[in-house]
Amino acid sequence: MPTLFRKIWDRHIVTERTDGTCLLYVDRHLVHEVTSPQAFEALRLAGRRVRRPLSLLAVPDHNVPTSPDRLERIEDPDSRKQIETLRKNAKAAGITLFDIDDVRQGIVHVTGPETGMIQPGITAVCGDSHTSTLGAFGAVAFGIGTSEVEHALATQTLWQKRPREMRITVAGEMGLGVSAKDVILSVIAKLGTAGGTGYAIEYAGEAIRRMSMEERMTVCNMTIEAGSRFGLAAADETTISYLKGRAATPGGELWEPASAHWRSMTSDPDAPFEREESIDASRIVPQVTWGTSPEDALPVTGTVPDPADQADSGVRARMERALRYMDLLPGTPMMEIRVDKVFIGSCTNARIEDLRLAARVARGRKVADGVTAMVVPGSGLVKRQAEKEGIDRIFLEAGFQWRLPGCSMCLGMNPDRLKPGERCASTSNRNYEGRQGPGGRTHLMSPMMAAAAAVAGRIADVREVLAG
Repeated sequence: MPTLFRKIWDRHIVTERTDGTCLLYVDRHLVHEVTSPQAFEALRLAGRRVRRPLSLLAVPDHNVPTSPDRLERIEDPDSRKQIETLRKNAKAAGITLFDIDDVRQGIVHVTGPETGMIQPGITAVCGDSHTSTLGAFGAVAFGIGTSEVEHALATQTLWQKRPREMRITVAGEMGLGVSAKDVILSVIAKLGTAGGTGYAIEYAGEAIRRMSMEERMTVCNMTIEAGSRFGLAAADETTISYLKGRAATPGGELWEPASAHWRSMTSDPDAPFEREESIDASRIVPQVTWGTSPEDALPVTGTVPDPADQADSGVRARMERALRYMDLLPGTPMMEIRVDKVFIGSCTNARIEDLRLAARVARGRKVADGVTAMVVPGSGLVKRQAEKEGIDRIFLEAGFQWRLPGCSMCLGMNPDRLKPGERCASTSNRNYEGRQGPGGRTHLMSPMMAAAAAVAGRIADVREVLAG
């Protein structure tokens, strides 16, 4: 009675060492401009070629400016060189490239699924830790380092140690103002940032089954923040409906056999897991982080915790450092914390459904005085769909900036950055020191919560905003 993870893993083993390390076949490989140049250069120096170009998709995203004049605004020479190098490498190897001026360009973890190339039962890799996002399709997807990128390019395989398996069952129904981001922040707060280390995590339960593919991708995306490289959810009719008709999805007479196979991509009823955890979605309220780790999440109705309450000296010291960096005092109500900037975007929360949720809050309201708020669609296709639905006008009328696709303010590798001391309500996935810019202070939250913070000028309970 195998689990979903084991079904996929075992079908992709080329050979296995006596210590249990497996050589896995790689079905899909996504590359971007930051972690691929060294890998391609190493191939050239070794006289090797890319083994299977049609299995790859190349997209510039990390260094890409999101302003309208972005073709002229790549001012950093290293960033410009990385993008140009990706372009040359893709052309030389015959790899599909969604270049900076392509409507399909966007964040690699958004564009890959949009093509339909990420399907149940496959293995997928990318030189980026948030590749776990793709596990939402019932796939084994994980981030790899630059040397592994080279190995995968040359051989279409990777050596990997089989992880243990954990199932997290999310029961119940999410309440008003609660989203997939709140679910995964609650999970991380419960497990800690190392709680999933060494495990592949399967998300199950009625709350997961009710989620759209966009929501499942949000949950799987932040699995890495709980210490696990692998997050996945079983394939079902929601998965199949999402994939139907996409460019890389089997069509015609191949559709029925493919979709029948995808329906089998679930764990067997009595499949064993080394660890079981559960969480009640009906008890989750909108979450927000106070510190410099995703595990520092608590209900928006809570207060900044006091390190003095911690018996563990190591935990106490970490909390004290986080509070110094975040410039917060213990006991401060979260809803009294003012923000300078609001960022709605990233591979965690920049899909069309995320923008719809945020627009629901922004509609008919105005961004507070002194707050700079920006919305960055995850891809050109998301942007086009949002504009078709009038979502862009809702944001613009409320005073948000409507940007072009890219990783943007998720990380300080492009012009969208926080200045030292600025505080940001962000829908991204990480909040460590300097993540959004040197000295910047990040509070992670959902798109609805970020929109609520924008109009309130402070961290706010989106339930109150929606009720008002």
